[in-house]
Amino acid sequence: MANRKTRLAAFCSGTGSNFQSLYYAIDERRLPAEFSLCLSNRSECGAIVFARQHGIPTIHLSEKQYDTHEEFAAAMLTSLEEHAIEYILLAGYLRKVPETVVNAYSFRILNIHPALLPDFGGPGMYGINVHKAVLEAGSKESGATVHYVDPEYDKGPIVLQRKVPVELGDTPESLAARVLKCEHQLYPDALEKLLIAEEL
Repeated sequence: MANRKTRLAAFCSGTGSNFQSLYYAIDERRLPAEFSLCLSNRSECGAIVFARQHGIPTIHLSEKQYDTHEEFAAAMLTSLEEHAIEYILLAGYLRKVPETVVNAYSFRILNIHPALLPDFGGPGMYGINVHKAVLEAGSKESGATVHYVDPEYDKGPIVLQRKVPVELGDTPESLAARVLKCEHQLYPDALEKLLIAEEL
């Protein structure tokens, strides 16, 4: 059992830069985990291309492919079970995970949010929208938060959080770049923390 690796799934919708940072961190830090699936609601995106290049199984799963939400959720659970997934890491996944999946993977789904939750979270608070809101509020700092996923947007218990300064003259784009750099360090740190806890 000493060499057993925790089986991870990355859920992505875009370039998958956090997915990539996690993938490389697992190798560099020699963490006892491996990506066994990359799931995306888009048939072609950067994350899917990266996964294929690195021999990670991929699946395109969109609610548009099914007649009902229940069928979509069931298909997602089936895919996760077929790949024996133990933890799901959301990395720029721009869809709400079905509640049946959230319940089946209670405290086994992580998300990274580009702000200091509980501030600037909730529906519509993703991507550049978050950074615009931070600047419009006149906040002196922002950052990133890794949290467990529960049925409500951005409400799950916080695993790790790290601050970055908001600098004079920042635009949403410049702040986004600074926060993303933070995310690429924070998400692997959170995964490592989780895996260490699993071994105790």
